[in-house]
Amino acid sequence: MKLLILSIGKGKDALTDDLIKHFETRILRYVPIEWVYLEHESTKVKEGEKLLSHIKKEDYVVLLDEKGRDMKSEAVAELIENRMLDSVKRMVFIIGGAYGVSDAIHVRANYTWKLSSLVFPHLLVRVILVEQLYRAMTILKGEKYHHE
Repeated sequence: MKLLILSIGKGKDALTDDLIKHFETRILRYVPIEWVYLEHESTKVKEGEKLLSHIKKEDYVVLLDEKGRDMKSEAVAELIENRMLDSVKRMVFIIGGAYGVSDAIHVRANYTWKLSSLVFPHLLVRVILVEQLYRAMTILKGEKYHHE
């Protein structure tokens, strides 16, 4: 299975790029991972169209949204493991724009995940997401990174 992260907003950033690369390199030991950065648009609808153009019918889509379900790291690992068992070829994670995402994205999402009740800038969300994806992989492999 491949992980694809679609993120609205500026591309790579000097402040967070090293952290993202650090975890991305670790994830690559388990599964391929790809990032696609999409520029902001004038409306959520236009951003939604842009996001949808990168999603295939068979993709399993996880939307990061403040109205989503709160999950522990073990649940993230279980979600990923279940998609692997379902033979999903690509799991797509969406980080929407500053004002959220269009209704079309909400409808397309197979799962909506709330990282926190706190509000974070997009750059930090990227780091938190990639770290949690790495943590999930280590949980699945029984490695010592995650402590309960």
